[in-house]
Amino acid sequence: MALGMYEQIARNKRASWVLMSTVVLLLLALGFTIGLAYWGSVEGGLGFLGLFGVVAIVWSLISYYAGAGMALAVSGAREVDHGTEPQLWNVVEEMSIAAGLPMPRVYVIESEAPNAFATGRDPAHAAVAVTRGLLQKLNREQLQGVIGHELSHVRNYDIRFATLVGIMVGMIALIADFFLRSTFWGFGGRRRSGGGGGIQAIFFVVALALAILAPLSARLVQFAISRKREYLADASAVQLTRNPSGLADALQKIAADPTPLRRANRATAHLYISNPVRKLRERANLFDTHPPIADRIRILRAMAYETPTQEDLAAL
Repeated sequence: MALGMYEQIARNKRASWVLMSTVVLLLLALGFTIGLAYWGSVEGGLGFLGLFGVVAIVWSLISYYAGAGMALAVSGAREVDHGTEPQLWNVVEEMSIAAGLPMPRVYVIESEAPNAFATGRDPAHAAVAVTRGLLQKLNREQLQGVIGHELSHVRNYDIRFATLVGIMVGMIALIADFFLRSTFWGFGGRRRSGGGGGIQAIFFVVALALAILAPLSARLVQFAISRKREYLADASAVQLTRNPSGLADALQKIAADPTPLRRANRATAHLYISNPVRKLRERANLFDTHPPIADRIRILRAMAYETPTQEDLAAL
């Protein structure tokens, strides 16, 4: 049975937090086990976590304050106002009012590929960027659906959520790389020979296995979180517009358009409403940052008590 709008929102929020908890547990397990392997004590494990915790805080502050500006600059986005882009400005304004958000900064990317993204650490510092192709190829209802989706990311704090997850995944990779490199150069072996006994040797083997498997597992969880937040933003957009068909039609047009978005790259691809750097007709896999557009359209059509159209099927 198809889930309604509010059920979709609740389910995707729960799934996101479960996945987030998985990343946290991976980080704690990896850091603590490596600390035990090196120093053979609980204090050593906690101290190791504390050291990398300081690095994570510094890393978080840089990403928190500089991330939005970097994403906009890399994308070649140009800020606009009501005088230069009146329809876009009006749609963003009315969707902001519907969402109970302050008016974000509005940007346009001069590309014929239809796409859009939102960024910013919180609603008071948010920005929405759309491509010229999106403005040219979508009607007003479809544009409302896309803007509703992007402002839902802002309202749901998805950018902050994704930044936090990305930092934790990066910390897992950093800790694992540190441990593997130090082991390769013999540091780990010297620590074990210093007198930890068989228990420390066992922890070392466990830490080695975690150092190999944890970064890949964490990355897979990060991509799964990204996909869940896209589903959540779709459902939240319907809550704002009360028009599932508008967003479904927009996604259908975006999926059908073959124009490449040349300024996009893998560092910013997860921000867009549709992944701009992978072929849309490829099969979905665990390393995707976005769920299949076909699934998103199917869910939206079900919310409107519709079935996928022939245009949907032809585009996908």
